[in-house]
Amino acid sequence: MAKDRKSKIARTTTETDINVKLNLDGKGSYILDTGVPFLDHMLALWSRHGMFDLDIAAQGDTGIDDHHTVEDIGICLGQAISQALSDKSGIRRYGTAFAPMDEALARVVVDISGRAYLSFEADMPAQKVGDFDTELVEEFVRALANHAEITLHIKLLSGQNTHHIIEAIFKGLGRALKEAVFVDERIEGILSTKGQL
Repeated sequence: MAKDRKSKIARTTTETDINVKLNLDGKGSYILDTGVPFLDHMLALWSRHGMFDLDIAAQGDTGIDDHHTVEDIGICLGQAISQALSDKSGIRRYGTAFAPMDEALARVVVDISGRAYLSFEADMPAQKVGDFDTELVEEFVRALANHAEITLHIKLLSGQNTHHIIEAIFKGLGRALKEAVFVDERIEGILSTKGQL
């Protein structure tokens, strides 16, 4: 790669303390200690299938519930993606992935547009997977999209098992982002007729 696409983000509030390290040009390795085991599992899938090196250490008020921790990790990961991309020069910008997990199939489409937008069409059959509140999936990806300043469309095409559905979404998100952040040597500057994103 022409430049180092790594970032570090730290965020401390009265509710959470989060540190994120990200390498967009990694090998899919991860060290995850978020205090939310199911989120650790999903982020491991995101890292591996996106080929991103990811290190997250987080502490939050999980004694109340996981909401603040999950949302703030989404904020920090979005900021880390934005910081690592810098001026976005040479990237393909768009990425699309269809990710199956047994009976579940998710479509994830990304535009690294500089405009934050989320379309999320994925009903969760169960309110919980283990101790994890499944409504937090949408909160996480919204925070990520807002702070990475990307347009993100997620649509569940089929699925009955909630664990499988969420896994398909995170795998698809990793694969779509991997495609979108890929540096294409044919692209001079920014892939936009406006000259900036």
